[in-house]
Amino acid sequence: MDARLDYFGNALGAKVLKHINSATKVASDSTLPHATQELVKIRASQINGCGFCTDMHTKDAAQAGETQQRLNLVAAWREATVFTDAERAALEVAEQATRIADAAGGVTDEAWANAAKYYDEDQLVALISLLAIINAYNRINVLTQQPAGAYQPGQFG
Repeated sequence: MDARLDYFGNALGAKVLKHINSATKVASDSTLPHATQELVKIRASQINGCGFCTDMHTKDAAQAGETQQRLNLVAAWREATVFTDAERAALEVAEQATRIADAAGGVTDEAWANAAKYYDEDQLVALISLLAIINAYNRINVLTQQPAGAYQPGQFG
């Protein structure tokens, strides 16, 4: 499978990605736990059918010490006993935020209140930001049919 176009090699695409990546760095450097960051990026990518991002974030998470069992269960997190209550709250927000068109009103008050029990304001801002960014990246990759499977952990810095 070949991508429809080389978005990453296009001069305009590179300018757009420079700004998206700058925002990603700010959110990633927050106090939101790194494991939670990867879990929500994986889940959003799964929902959006973005193989490239699913491949990237599962490999990066494994490289950072995430267990294979937890990675295998992200898509079935509701039935899995391997996630903390805080992670489960973040995964619920991730799902509702990613499926925003499917849920009238977006993220429910209950999901938001549950996440706010575990994360402070800066962490919630980081969570929202990372979800907005990963959804943008998913759309770029799905629209261009970016192939998945060849990503190497740390490939992009």
